[in-house]
Amino acid sequence: MARGRAARHVARRADHSGFSRRPDGPDPLTLLRRQDAMRVPELLPVRYGRMAVSAFTYFRGAALPMAADLADTPRTGLVVQACGDAHLANFGLFGSPERRLVFDINDFDETLAGPWEWDVKRLAASLEIAGRDNGYPRDARREIVESSVAGYRRAMREFAEMPTLDVWYATADIEAERTRLAPRLERRHRKNIARTVAKAYTKDNLGALDRFVGVHDGAPRFVADPPLVTPLRDLVGDDIYEGGVEEELRGVLASYRSSLGPERQALFDQYRLVDIARKVVGVGSVGTRAYMMLLIGDDLRDPLVLQAKEAGPSVLQEFLAPSPLPNHGQRVVVGQRLMQSAGDIFLGWVRVRGLDGRERDFYLRQLRDWKGSAEVGSMVATGMGIYGELCGWTLAKAHARSGDRVAIAAYLGSGDSFDRAVGTFARSYADQNERDHQALVTAVADGRVEAERGL
Repeated sequence: MARGRAARHVARRADHSGFSRRPDGPDPLTLLRRQDAMRVPELLPVRYGRMAVSAFTYFRGAALPMAADLADTPRTGLVVQACGDAHLANFGLFGSPERRLVFDINDFDETLAGPWEWDVKRLAASLEIAGRDNGYPRDARREIVESSVAGYRRAMREFAEMPTLDVWYATADIEAERTRLAPRLERRHRKNIARTVAKAYTKDNLGALDRFVGVHDGAPRFVADPPLVTPLRDLVGDDIYEGGVEEELRGVLASYRSSLGPERQALFDQYRLVDIARKVVGVGSVGTRAYMMLLIGDDLRDPLVLQAKEAGPSVLQEFLAPSPLPNHGQRVVVGQRLMQSAGDIFLGWVRVRGLDGRERDFYLRQLRDWKGSAEVGSMVATGMGIYGELCGWTLAKAHARSGDRVAIAAYLGSGDSFDRAVGTFARSYADQNERDHQALVTAVADGRVEAERGL
């Protein structure tokens, strides 16, 4: 507690309210274009087309520019396993190994040990920006942002009082959350949640089979839908399952298998590889290499669809200490296991020599395992306020698992000083984000950036 209170002298809670990009700071477009060098060239127009749609979609893809901005803001010196990209669309539903539907953070591409307050500020800014996109009044946006930060603060103080094991066991079971929140929800909110939950249950391996797989030459194969889905046979030819290429693919899977525990290896061994396709994912991840891998067990109604997603350096790494782990896929997996209460049983990592001869790190997980997400664009203000509080609780739980929860709770205190400060920061950063988004739109219009809309 003394350590947390002492941190108030290093960075006063009120100091978190300010944001102004320094004049000699890095240009956001320059930072984004720097990332292009590591991405698939033909997918870059899709990336910029998605980012140009709105200020919120721009924000989702601009984790690196915000990391550069946060590096110049006050720090308490209290470190956690940070998400690195904790905006509101990176929270959602998925199935736990115990077959419960839970709510948690669901994207860890940028995870790294870092300041807890950076995650809180990215979440707060995302709520302000999404609120503006949805046309909420200023006072409603302020209440949404500050209540989400208050949700984080109150949760951290609760976790500070709990035994360590209880913190690690804490989870947001969606059925329990629906019951808890029911008195605050209008009928339409309850119906929207019920629809999202029902939809999540359909997003499983059989659903992925129906959605992405057809028959090619008498065998189950991924259906081409370029540029969003491109079967590997369309990238390197129909002979990928003959000779050296097939051997190489089996070697990749064997390497990935070694990152699983012995009991998961025994489960994985019951499946055989059938097909691979490149898939465009997300907004911020567009252009990174992501693949779907179709494996079959006993028959075609026993599928396993894995996603292999490229893992490069975290956007935080440039401003913090680099990960001590030798593989960025492993960094993602370890970070996810530190922050999530329940994880995918097939979560693992591998290093692969690509078609271009370069080695790259990947992490693997199930493509769909009861996956669900909130429809941000259709939320009303009261619904987003409740959702923001749940995100705040979830983020605090993730930080409490790896950081000094007692010190962070003592720093935050019982009052709303930090809540109001971050609310002010979120409004200032949303203003800056709008200017950055407009700069991208202008660059697209004058031909400096190529963008493909509607994908």
